[in-house]
Amino acid sequence: MQKILLIGTIMMVLVACGSGSPKYGDNTSKVLDNMIENKSFEIISSSAQPLMTAAMQQLGNAGVFVNGSTAGNINLTTNANYLRMKNDSVMADLPFYGERQFGGGYNNASGIEFEGIPNNLQIKKVKDLDYEISFDIHDKNSNTENYQVYIKLFPNLSSSMVIRSTNRSNIQFRGQVRELDSDK
Repeated sequence: MQKILLIGTIMMVLVACGSGSPKYGDNTSKVLDNMIENKSFEIISSSAQPLMTAAMQQLGNAGVFVNGSTAGNINLTTNANYLRMKNDSVMADLPFYGERQFGGGYNNASGIEFEGIPNNLQIKKVKDLDYEISFDIHDKNSNTENYQVYIKLFPNLSSSMVIRSTNRSNIQFRGQVRELDSDK
């Protein structure tokens, strides 16, 4: 009886312990490859992770964030947002949560907005699976604010994006990448 339990336990442990490497279908990998090759995709973020500071923690403790959100992880599923790449142009309208280091002027309580041809655009495939994209671009509403954008796209069509700003604290977004509609 003990041998059966021991063998059963070992079998369960072996089944529960997979190889750890992701298994993606060829179809999603090909879709991602095509989006990158055509430079035509859109990222919709489902969550934002602002840089955790004392001020952000105080806001979280005060209960300012919507249900299901914390100071370190904000749910964006009801917040329209995007980052699009079409040919050589990149455009984005993303919410910003965090601290602004320099004044933004009056009526400039905007999120992260940019549109145009990015500087230093680099796209590289990593380990024959993931893509890393990086570029620099100016803010749409300000001549003094610049962004460094780092994007990682995975074969399961999920995305991770980090945006560094000259005027704001860093913020990370997680979401999904999809093919860009032809009318956008």
